[in-house]
Amino acid sequence: MTKSALVTGASRGIGLGVAKRLAQLGYSLTVTARDAERLAAVAAELTADGAPQVLAVAGDLSDPAHLEHLTTEHRTNFGSMTALILNAGVGTAGNIADYPLRRFDKTFAVNVRAPFQLLQQSLPLLRAGAAEDPHRGAKVVSLASITGVFAERGLAVYGATKAALISLTQTLNAEESGNGISATTIAPGYVDTDMSKWTQGTIPPTEMLEVNDIVEIVAAILQLSSRAVVPNIVMTRAGTDGYGA
Repeated sequence: MTKSALVTGASRGIGLGVAKRLAQLGYSLTVTARDAERLAAVAAELTADGAPQVLAVAGDLSDPAHLEHLTTEHRTNFGSMTALILNAGVGTAGNIADYPLRRFDKTFAVNVRAPFQLLQQSLPLLRAGAAEDPHRGAKVVSLASITGVFAERGLAVYGATKAALISLTQTLNAEESGNGISATTIAPGYVDTDMSKWTQGTIPPTEMLEVNDIVEIVAAILQLSSRAVVPNIVMTRAGTDGYGA
């Protein structure tokens, strides 16, 4: 049986870390990110890491046509899907009082609408993947945030999108876990990636979670049987009270 996964935001950070681990585990991969040149280099790395086949499909997740193309390419090349990793996301700090609505719309387009469309389009492929391996089933892993669980001052919009993603993922379990598709959101505090550079003046990278902490959790989830459903995992930073990023 050929295992295959689709990974969004795969050119750097958590997405790249997860994609590299999947390649090492023998998954064929469809990877996407906005930077075509960077994504092509990543595809070569993933092949060297052991992925039998890698499709690099660059594009903007806020573009519905790109999402349609992405799942069509995966279907054409692999026929089924073992894992869907919804990693890509955007977010900037800002208070409710003056947060720009254009930025609000973009954030929801990438963080909520795109995962929903990808889930909807991928369900037939995930069902096929679950049927090919009934014991393991098919997995969906979505990168949320601790701000989707506990409110964080200045992160209202980002947190709201991640709360929506957590709710969407839990509803997917209610609807599809009986078909062998189980879904998990991972809701970490700050992780040492480019996305967290804006706060490094307050929280040094040495106090943030490591990318590999998230990668290890994803790898463990993929090993669970189809009988196990883990709806949400909150990961906090050492030395905090556990209720904030």
